[in-house]
Amino acid sequence: MGATLRDKFFGCVCGAYIGSAMGAVVEGEPYEQTEARFGTLDKLMPYEHYDNGWLCEAGTTEDGIERQKMIVTAILEKQDRVNAEDVRAIWLRDMNPLAPGNVSEPFEGTLLAMAKTGIPARDLGKYCDYSNLVSFARACHPVGLINAGDERGAKEDVMEVGQLYQTSNSKGLKWACVTAVAIAAATRPGATVDSVIQAIYDHCNERQVVEGRDGWYPRWAGLDIAEEIEQALAATKHCTNFRELRVELNKLYFAYGLPYSQAFANEIVTRAICTFKMAGGDVKQTMIAAVNLGRDTDCAAAVAAGIAGALSGAESLPKEWIEQVDYATTLNPYTNSKRTLKETADGLFEAYKARLHRAGALAAYMGV
Repeated sequence: MGATLRDKFFGCVCGAYIGSAMGAVVEGEPYEQTEARFGTLDKLMPYEHYDNGWLCEAGTTEDGIERQKMIVTAILEKQDRVNAEDVRAIWLRDMNPLAPGNVSEPFEGTLLAMAKTGIPARDLGKYCDYSNLVSFARACHPVGLINAGDERGAKEDVMEVGQLYQTSNSKGLKWACVTAVAIAAATRPGATVDSVIQAIYDHCNERQVVEGRDGWYPRWAGLDIAEEIEQALAATKHCTNFRELRVELNKLYFAYGLPYSQAFANEIVTRAICTFKMAGGDVKQTMIAAVNLGRDTDCAAAVAAGIAGALSGAESLPKEWIEQVDYATTLNPYTNSKRTLKETADGLFEAYKARLHRAGALAAYMGV
């Protein structure tokens, strides 16, 4: 029997949170270094995230999950889809002032200071220095879940809420649409790995055809989203394990020397989709593979395992991993929320049900 919808919500949350915690141990390392240290990293371990002297308990999540927690809180309180102002209100009320630089990126503190000025929430992302940063693409899982089965709604909400972090036409938000659309598609009854990837092509394709001197031709800035994913999937289709996968992916992505050079959304999301495909959508195997790829491992694992969990649920994840992440959260002095994984997933599921029930009641009232 396949995973129930509630299981899929739990799987997505567990995949994102546990993947972040496991991947943070080796974030930024070349995969050769991870191989030398661990062989295969397949467990939760303590780590230091920002060189601030804080040794995080094994299972401690990091900055991307802190972004998710704010969105989750907004959804739970509204019991519906949320907009940028809804999430900004939660920032102002709930964001731990000690989080930036300790468990969140330092720029989160700058965003919070700007949010307190009263400028429109959609204007905050205009001050992001990096238009293709993975900030929202690795944090928009709750947007995909509240739009379960509704890929178009997931895309619309990413382009709305994501303006807290990036401009409305940024590549970062367009790649975040891939994450949220994939999660929304994965929750559908009977969804498969291939149907999830097809949903990405159907909803996130940016190709434009324009007229030129020699006729009509496609034009895009660099590679189009669909084309970039297709290229990477073709290059990795022969891979049967993460050791083969990471070699091929590093032929495509190898930037160094720039700020956040390993954290561009196109790289992280494409790595995640290839890992999800190679592991057949199993959340545990997807997570372990992503954690051992090298480069920005926590973000890649959060995206890949989040999508896999939305497809297959959390059944393949060891219970002790779930318990350890919950335990680490109780010890975290900087986090924005101490909800357990189950409380988070169940809350999102109940909000989703409430949203559908309101829509059904209105449809019945209007006689349609």
